[in-house]
Amino acid sequence: MEISVAQMMQIENNGHRMGFLKKFMMENAGAIAIKRLAEKFDTLESKNVLIFVGLGNNGGDGLVMARHLAGYGSKVVVVLLGTPDKIKTEESKWNWSLLEKMPSVKLISSMNDLNFTPDIIIDGILGTGISGEIREPYASAIKYINDSNCFKIAVDIPSGVNPDNGETANIFVQSDMTVTFHKMKRGMQKRRDLCGEIFVEKIGIPPEAEMGVL
Repeated sequence: MEISVAQMMQIENNGHRMGFLKKFMMENAGAIAIKRLAEKFDTLESKNVLIFVGLGNNGGDGLVMARHLAGYGSKVVVVLLGTPDKIKTEESKWNWSLLEKMPSVKLISSMNDLNFTPDIIIDGILGTGISGEIREPYASAIKYINDSNCFKIAVDIPSGVNPDNGETANIFVQSDMTVTFHKMKRGMQKRRDLCGEIFVEKIGIPPEAEMGVL
């Protein structure tokens, strides 16, 4: 079954009200995405992994992934596309503050400070939160991803792809793998050319959270 972004948001909100907090959803999403990545490679140890994160919950998933990658022994650089004070959600702020306590993960807030040759790039920029034209610094980050010759994984949906209809913005990520959560989003099947290999993963949301939505 495929669902819309509006339905997914409602399901998440219902789950949160039941007590399955969005913080837990984010943790499970990041953890399962790294598990899929680990299955793809023989080892993640000493792999150079670059993570682009936006200021919303898609970025938050990327922050969780950074922590898990550090645990696997990867060399991790996180590029926050904005300043920490502009991070939009409590869940993402909490995960950023955790990374600030981890010297094993390098945090930068400007692409000018990027001096790193990645084996893997994670797109945690926009996810399902796309609306209108993609501007800076997001556009430059997406261009950097597409110009890089390495393995690319998108969190939830490649940034710049509309999850409801598969239409693309002025610039969009072309990924090798996409890990989406709970259920397939409506526009994804049409854009396998941009999503690459798609995995739909459960993140612990109670089925009761779907009542009245689906």
